[in-house]
Amino acid sequence: MLRCTNLDAPGGRAGHGAGHWFTAPQQAAGFPAPLREIRVGQTPFAMTASLPAILDYPYAQPPESGEALEVAPGIRWLRMPLPFALDHINLWLLAEPGGFTLVDCGIGNAATRALWERQFATTLGGRPILRIIATHCHPDHVGNAAWLAARFNCTVAMTHAEYLTAHAIAEQHSGYELAATVELFRRHGMPSDHVATLAARGNQYKRGVPELPTAFSRLLDGDDVPAGDTTWRVVEGHGHSPEHASLYSHQRGVLISGDMLLPRISTNVSVWSAEPDGNPLRRFLDSLTAFEALPPDTLVLPSHGLPFRGIALRTAQLRAHHAARLDELASAIGAAAPSGASASDLVPVLFRRELDVQQRFFAMGEAIAHLNHLWHAGRLDRRVAAGGTFQFALRAA
Repeated sequence: MLRCTNLDAPGGRAGHGAGHWFTAPQQAAGFPAPLREIRVGQTPFAMTASLPAILDYPYAQPPESGEALEVAPGIRWLRMPLPFALDHINLWLLAEPGGFTLVDCGIGNAATRALWERQFATTLGGRPILRIIATHCHPDHVGNAAWLAARFNCTVAMTHAEYLTAHAIAEQHSGYELAATVELFRRHGMPSDHVATLAARGNQYKRGVPELPTAFSRLLDGDDVPAGDTTWRVVEGHGHSPEHASLYSHQRGVLISGDMLLPRISTNVSVWSAEPDGNPLRRFLDSLTAFEALPPDTLVLPSHGLPFRGIALRTAQLRAHHAARLDELASAIGAAAPSGASASDLVPVLFRRELDVQQRFFAMGEAIAHLNHLWHAGRLDRRVAAGGTFQFALRAA
């Protein structure tokens, strides 16, 4: 689930462990002025003068709570609250002859369901939801899927990995148990008091997803999905979640990006206990290639923030952002003791502010993801220290 907070000071970064805000100069100009080429792994990526200077936001304000705004023919924008620092999620209704297809459905709590009751009478005008598409398994996207599907007797469409992962997290099995996550973080140096606090929180996922559908309609990368009087191509993305499904309509010139492309923050990319040695950041960066191939005037409908145009600039920003974070981590490790540093030691390099329990949870996952990326790229060695904790050190030339 994506989390973030606002910047506290110029040049600072903050986050809920879900990614980072760009600094004001980065947002205005797209990237820091001295940076004209970055290197992601061993791949150079040039910042070209042909990119627009800033993102274009065609809608200055989101729809009011309980209302909807048409952003393209047959596409309505709803916004639902979230009980976090990032306090909203955008949902998308695609008008059909006899009702609507809904893309994502909000967190499964009383406040969101009360707003849905209002939308049933106003925006939907008594017409049914015919199908639900969940971009991925996080609670703000799938939390009301089973509830809405039962109400309207409709199907829920997801990719296979997102459906199975949702059940694994909710039911605490297959390496997604809270105890396994807590042990992963302990091995990466999280202090014992923080470990105990995380363990005491229990299954937070289940609180946002009270029930899940027990059957689904499978989405596959490249599928053509008819909805809203047009066809949407499934663009699968990785790193933020197992098989995130964005939707692109060539006819409408619209991309429903979910959490893969957000206008002001980089989405959370974390390592979790089911794949402790994984490299989700590599998969996320690789996934950007499919979005870079889309037309430059594509209207991007993100799950958080405002709709925007400027897809090439945004993907360039994201590549530059992660490359800078990787270099900062490598520099911090080079300045550390010869024994190296743990992910917990390095969280302050990525998140330069005090973090609450929720933020620490995601910040640890993201720190491990960046360190694993450097390790797999051959820039770091990973060693097992006393007590079984992992330490990262620069690899000797």
